[in-house]
Amino acid sequence: MNIESFEKGIRLPFRRTMIASLLGAGLLTAAAAQAQERAGNPFVGASSYLNPDYTKDVNFSISKVSDPALKQKMKIVAGYPTFVWLDSINAIYGGARNAGLLGLTAHLNNALAQQKPNMPITVGLVIYDIPGRDCHALASNGELPLTQAGLTRYKQQYIDVIAGILADPKYKNIRIVNVIEPDSLPNLVTNLSTPHCAQAQSTGIYEEGIKYAVDKLHAIPNTYNYLDIAHSGWLGWNNNMTAAISLYTQVFQSTAAGLASVDGFVTNTANVTPLAEPNLPNPDLTVGGQPIKSSRFYQWNPNFDESHYAEALYNGFVAAGWRNSIGFIIDTSRNGWGGHNRPTSASGNDIDTYVNSGRIDRRDHRGNWCNQRATGIGMPPTAAPGGHLHAYAFVKQPGVSDGSSKFIKNKQGKGFDRMCDPAYTTPDGVLSGALPNAPISGAWFHDQFVMLVNNAYPAIGSAASISESEQAQK
Repeated sequence: MNIESFEKGIRLPFRRTMIASLLGAGLLTAAAAQAQERAGNPFVGASSYLNPDYTKDVNFSISKVSDPALKQKMKIVAGYPTFVWLDSINAIYGGARNAGLLGLTAHLNNALAQQKPNMPITVGLVIYDIPGRDCHALASNGELPLTQAGLTRYKQQYIDVIAGILADPKYKNIRIVNVIEPDSLPNLVTNLSTPHCAQAQSTGIYEEGIKYAVDKLHAIPNTYNYLDIAHSGWLGWNNNMTAAISLYTQVFQSTAAGLASVDGFVTNTANVTPLAEPNLPNPDLTVGGQPIKSSRFYQWNPNFDESHYAEALYNGFVAAGWRNSIGFIIDTSRNGWGGHNRPTSASGNDIDTYVNSGRIDRRDHRGNWCNQRATGIGMPPTAAPGGHLHAYAFVKQPGVSDGSSKFIKNKQGKGFDRMCDPAYTTPDGVLSGALPNAPISGAWFHDQFVMLVNNAYPAIGSAASISESEQAQK
C-alpha cells in the first residue's frame, strides 16, 4: 500500500462508507438467502448510512459554538458515516432503555430510506457486549459477567436477537459490516497477567462467545465480519504479532465456515495511532548509530503507524493460511494529528531527539488511549484506499467519550479508569494525556469534538477531505 498517498491526499474514489445499525432476534430465513450477490469489498460501489443519532450530537455542538468557520466544519463532519455501537442488550432496542438512541430496526429502516436506486448501502456496526468485556480496563466494562450464565445471555439475548433482525429479507440489500468485539482477543495475547483477562482465557468464554457471534452473523449472506486486531502500538512487535496471528488462526479455524467466516480485520478501533508517520518512514534508519525503532517512544516496535501494521498483518495472516482476499479497515476517526504543532520534518543527533521532533503522534506513550489531547479527525471514510485496505472508516464516532475523568455515578454500570484522569501518572512514568471534564464512555464530549475538528488532518473542508459522493450532491 502507498502510505505516502495519505499525506498527498491521493486515493481511490471516495465512497460515503460506513455506519451502522443494531440488530435483533431469530434464525436465518430461507428468503434471506436470496440476498444480493456478495461483494469482495462491501464498501466499493455502495453508499453508506448516515446515523441520525450522530448528526444530533454534532448539531448540539454546532449550537454551542459561535465561530462560523468552525460551525461549517462541524456541518461537514455531520455528513460523514460512522459505525453504530451495539454495546448492550438495550442498544438493540433503543428508546428510553438506551438513552433515547435509535434501535437496530430503526437504523436499518432509515438505511432503506436513504438507499439510492440500484445501489446497495453499507451499514457498519460494532458488536461489543462480550461477557467480562474490556478485561484490562475499567472505563467501558460491560453488563454481562464473565460466567457461563453471562455467556448464555450473550448468545440468546444479544447475538441471537441481532442475527434475527439482520436476517429479515427486508434488509437483504443492505451490506452489513460487523466489527467483532474490540479489544477482546488482543487482551488474550498480551494481558494475561491481569486476573480478569486470565479468567477470560481459562474459562474459554471470550473465544466461545466470539466464535458464536461470527458463526451466527456469517450465516446471513449480506453480512461481513471484521475482527478487531488492536493497533500497531499494541501488537506491532514481532512477537506480539506472531502470537496474535496464531491465536486468531486457531480460534477461527474451528468456526463452522473456518477461516472463510471472516472477511477481514479492523485496526485502531477507537484509538488514535496515525495512519502514517511521514517524517519517520523507515524504522531501521540509524541516528547516532542506533535504529530509530529503538527509541524510547517506539521501544523496538518496527510498526510506527497503521498502514505498515496492516500490511504486516496481511502478509502474516496469508502466510498462516488465510485467504488472499482478506481486507483491512483502519479507524481514522481520531488519528489525524493536525493543528499548528504538527511537525513537518525530523532532526537531531540522537534517536530520541530525532523521533520526538518528527513524530506526528504527540502522545507521551503509545499506550495512552483515553480522550487524548491534541488529537484530530483523520482521513474521512474512504472505500478501497489502496493495497489490502477495504476502507478507512469512522468506527469510533468522533466526539464520543472514552471514559470519565473521575468516577461518575451512572445507570449503565460504566466504571472509572485512571487512564482517563488527566492527573494520573501511568506505570510508564508519564501522564495519561487525557482531557479534563470528560463524561462516561459512550457519552457526547463537546470539548473533545471541538478539538478533533480543529486538529483534523487533512483539514475539514480541504480538497483531500471531501468525498466523491459529497461532491456529487453539490
